[in-house]
Order: sequence, then structure tokens, then C-alpha cells
Amino acid sequence: METTNMEEANVDDEQLEREHFRRIVNAFRFYKGHSLQRVYRTEKYLKTLPEAHIKLLDNYTKHLDKVRLAIEHNYEIIKVIVRDVAHMFENVDHSDESQDQKPIARASVMDMDKVQSTIKQFVRDWSSDGAEERKACYQPIIDEIEQRFPTSECLPRDVQILVPGAGLGRLALEIARKGYTCQGNEFSLFMLFASNFVLNRCKGVNLYRLYPFVHQYTNNYSSSDQVRYIMFPDIDPSELPPNTQFSMAAGDFMEVYQDPDSWHCVATSFFIDTATNIVAYIETIWKILKPGGYWINLGPLLYHFADLPGEDSIEPSYEDVRYIIEKTGFQIVKEQTDVKTSYAQNPYSMLKYDYRSVFFVCQKPLNIGESAML
Repeated sequence: METTNMEEANVDDEQLEREHFRRIVNAFRFYKGHSLQRVYRTEKYLKTLPEAHIKLLDNYTKHLDKVRLAIEHNYEIIKVIVRDVAHMFENVDHSDESQDQKPIARASVMDMDKVQSTIKQFVRDWSSDGAEERKACYQPIIDEIEQRFPTSECLPRDVQILVPGAGLGRLALEIARKGYTCQGNEFSLFMLFASNFVLNRCKGVNLYRLYPFVHQYTNNYSSSDQVRYIMFPDIDPSELPPNTQFSMAAGDFMEVYQDPDSWHCVATSFFIDTATNIVAYIETIWKILKPGGYWINLGPLLYHFADLPGEDSIEPSYEDVRYIIEKTGFQIVKEQTDVKTSYAQNPYSMLKYDYRSVFFVCQKPLNIGESAML
């Protein structure tokens, strides 16, 4: 499965793209140093405590050794992930940016948070531990697709489905496994590096081990919870039905997808709140859908850019979003609120977050005179 970089760039844009690529590779390579600094700080503080306290904390001290080993193991997997990224795009070669095996600079805290978040994405998308989250967040979308495009009325491969914000690609892959022509789209290189590794280089089941919660130092019932590992992938991504039409495309959703009336369905899961201007997302989805096509969405409204320094953002309520959807021209054919969902949740944590997500299905009306979409 090839990943295509669909952004056309001039010379200046190409240079910026290369610098961005180098920065993300650098962040992955700085993972070990950044993560171990947290352990070193704790160990340094431990040494300043009274001897009696140090004695009582002997088990905790030994636990920090296990944390260090887990971080070092994660780094070995990370090195494998970034080793192959230079040629992951069909039309761009980043060999010069990925040859060095050492970090070239200290990565930003935000970039390191994204690396650690990407590690947790493996739980959600590619481990048996994420099955419940996938059932809550992905299965309603898949069920709806099968209901709207039943095999009794159409050939699944003739139905073109787009999954923006595809992350590590599991939802898009599952849709393709049903026989539909599906393309996942992702902007984040953090996610693209990881999805490229799973989708193109993992040929088997439970090949790799990760410690996704090793960076959670608080709200642990047991020390073992912090260093609990998961295996991935829980299915073989390479085992697809014959003639499966599945691809991943890199780039900004609104820049990559501009051709009108191109897709039978747009499926979004935890995506629409990644916009700085959600109205532009809605208009783009309307534009690229074929007449009679469906937009299927499930997720909250976290608004990723809200209150982020240096970023502009608007954060309309769902009530306002619903109004905009209808004013754009969509017909809401199904709607369910208060759908309990979670995102990359640690099932063993003392602190858990649940979203009261919204699940809706919108249709772009058929043009007058058309009686069917397919």
C-alpha cells in the first residue's frame, strides 16, 4: 500500500516541507533522551530524600528501572518505524533528511507529546486492547456504510469512500476489507510514519511489543500498570481480499480534495474538530460528495486549536454546527447524541475521560432528474 504526498509544492514550499519532515524525524529520534530525562529527574530527587524515606521507596526505585527499560524498548521500535520513511511517498524522496540515525537538535515539548501520543495510537488502532474503542468509534460508521451501500444494490468496489483524519489507518482499512474502494487521508507526519510502518511493513499478527502508558506517572493503581505492554498489529494488515482498492494520501484535507462530486461517502471519526474553521471543513465535504452521497460522522468537538498559542480558531457549539450543516444544503437523515466514546484511553488508569459524542448521517440531495447515485 503506497502513501502518496498529494501536495504540489513550489521550490520554497518544497524546502519548508523538507524542513518539516526533518523536524518530525528528529522528534522521533529524540524520544529516548527526552523520555529518560523524566526518569533521571525523579531519581535525582529521590537521592535528596531522608534515608528512611528512600528505604520505604525501594519498590518505587526498582520500578523506575522497569520504566527505563520500557522506554528503551519503545525506542527500538521507533527506530524501526523511522528507518523506512525516506521513501514512503511515491513522488518525494526524503533520503537526505532521514539518513542520520541521531537527533540533530532538542525537539520541542509539543513534538515530544505528539510522539508519545502516536505510541498510544497503536493501542487504539492496532491492538486487541483497543477493540472496545474501535467498536464504539468505528463500528457504527462501518455499519452505516453497509446499510447505505448494501451489496444487494451495488458493487462495493464501485463505491468510493474517503476517510479524512485517518490516523494510523484502521478505520479506512476496515472499510476497504468490506470491499469498498477507500482512501484514508492524513496530514500529521507523526501519524503517517506510524501508519506507513503498520500498513506496509507489518506482515503478520502481534509482531511487535510497545509500552504505551509508560509516560503516565500519575493515577496508576499498580506500578505494573505503567509498564504494561501491548502487542500489535492484532490483525495482519497485508491480508486483504483480492483486488482491494485501498490507499493512504498525505496532505491537508482541504488542499488535497478539491474536485467536486468525487466521492460517494465521506466518513469522519474524531476529525471535524481538528479544523481551525469548521465551516470550511463542512463546505469541502459538501463540495467533494457526489449528489446523493453521504457524510457519516462520529466524534466530539474538542477543537484542537482552541487556546493554542499562535493559532486562530473558532469553536461553535454542536447546535451551531448542526445549523451550518443544514444551511450548507445537507439533509440530516440520522442523528444520535450522548454517544459514549473514549480516545486512546488507558483502561487501567485511575483517571478516565469519556466523550458524549455525536453520531450523524447527512446526505447531499440528488440533483433533479437523477434517480440513483450509483
